[in-house]
Amino acid sequence: MAISQLNQLYASASPTPHEKGRTCRYAGQAVRALPIRVITVGKKRSEGVRLLVDEYKTKLKPYCSFEDSLVRSNPRNAQDVRAQVEDEEVAMMKLIGSDDWVVVLDERGRDIDSEAMAELLGDAGNSGASRISFCIGGAYGHGRQVRKRANVTIRLSSMVLNHQIALVVLMEQLYRSWTILKGQNYHH
Repeated sequence: MAISQLNQLYASASPTPHEKGRTCRYAGQAVRALPIRVITVGKKRSEGVRLLVDEYKTKLKPYCSFEDSLVRSNPRNAQDVRAQVEDEEVAMMKLIGSDDWVVVLDERGRDIDSEAMAELLGDAGNSGASRISFCIGGAYGHGRQVRKRANVTIRLSSMVLNHQIALVVLMEQLYRSWTILKGQNYHH
């Protein structure tokens, strides 16, 4: 499926219902494993978050290559919120490749369950993209360019999450997604 077709699919899709027993349409099938990059806006991570991220990086190694990039929040110490978001956006856009499949995490994004996250990885693998880039914004969210560049915008929760918590939840869901795709016994 081409990237443009997948963009239309995700743009027109209604929120995924959380159906008990729902299965991923790619479960047990061969899926092209794209490298994953997670771009997070924030400050130095706490030791606990670093340990959890490292644990999930290790768990993801059998499935895909993984890169974690931290963009410094408010790099020029701007007093204006708009200037802060723009500065963070410039740094984030420099890390997004022209042929990346971009997933923006945002509280107003599409609500998806774990099976839908696995399908998102499968769809991206079939899209012709060279990498999946997940973008976690800073305290004031994402700028217009990042939102416009997104192939899909999702949310991890209907609650607003601190960027460090969002990163840990995303890492666990990426691992869970791969176990769903491979038909392994982690998810039930």
